Amino acid sequence: MIKIFADSTCDLTDDVIKKYDIRIIPLYIILSDKEYRDGTDISPDEIYSWAEKNHLSPKTASPSSTDVYDAFMPDLKNGDEIIAFSISSEMSTTYNIFQMIAEEMSDLGKIHVIDSRNLSSGEGLLVLNAAEMAAEGYSAEEIISKTYELIPKVQASFVVDTLDYLHRGGRCSGIEKLAGGILKLHPVISVHDGKMHPTRKYRGKIDSSIMQYLSDIHDSLLSADSRAVFITHSGCDKETISAVYEKINNLCHFDKIYISRAGGVISSHCGPKTLGVLFIQS
Repeated sequence: MIKIFADSTCDLTDDVIKKYDIRIIPLYIILSDKEYRDGTDISPDEIYSWAEKNHLSPKTASPSSTDVYDAFMPDLKNGDEIIAFSISSEMSTTYNIFQMIAEEMSDLGKIHVIDSRNLSSGEGLLVLNAAEMAAEGYSAEEIISKTYELIPKVQASFVVDTLDYLHRGGRCSGIEKLAGGILKLHPVISVHDGKMHPTRKYRGKIDSSIMQYLSDIHDSLLSADSRAVFITHSGCDKETISAVYEKINNLCHFDKIYISRAGGVISSHCGPKTLGVLFIQS
């Protein structure tokens, strides 16, 4: 059998992970001198509480080589073939660790490591597609080939509420943070070529900024692969999420609309009330 693995930044829903028996390898969140496994030992809201209390941004780290070895071993012993997805290698060393362990364990079985060139549900879309293909009986070679076709077509972008977390993490200057606070600017962060880039800014309340963002990507959504779209957020109000869902649902375009809460690693970098719509170009 083919087993699909992904790191914890893929931000898939629990239902999807359970349905396709996807193996998740957690990254780490570091608060002061304590380490927590993403999605296991600490929640995003607990991370926010710590960050606001200490006026610091959490640090994050890749899985250890032992973590990855221990995760792969049971399925290799069972004679299964593994396809493992990682967050973009431009953003984390997770891919390098996966690849290193895959090479070390090559005598035990086949492990294919894929650099998603993305993050969050952008990676998750690729993982979901691979899991669906594996369930339908496709070979590893067919799944990998299709995945590499899809990687450049993934559209991942997010509207960020506060620049505090990006600033503390060294991802925006003090001047940008000050201007953002005074003008109430909400940047859109998009992923291109495996890296995050600011693409536009909205002014005003975060709710209205998110709705403007939806209007701006309206045409792209209508030309997207209709199988799935993700609404991924880092702790937005229920009313905001419902409004986004309703607007996308009213397009009558997507077979499935997933609502996903971002995990600890992604939340550590983007901060609360960030929301993105992620899909694959057709």
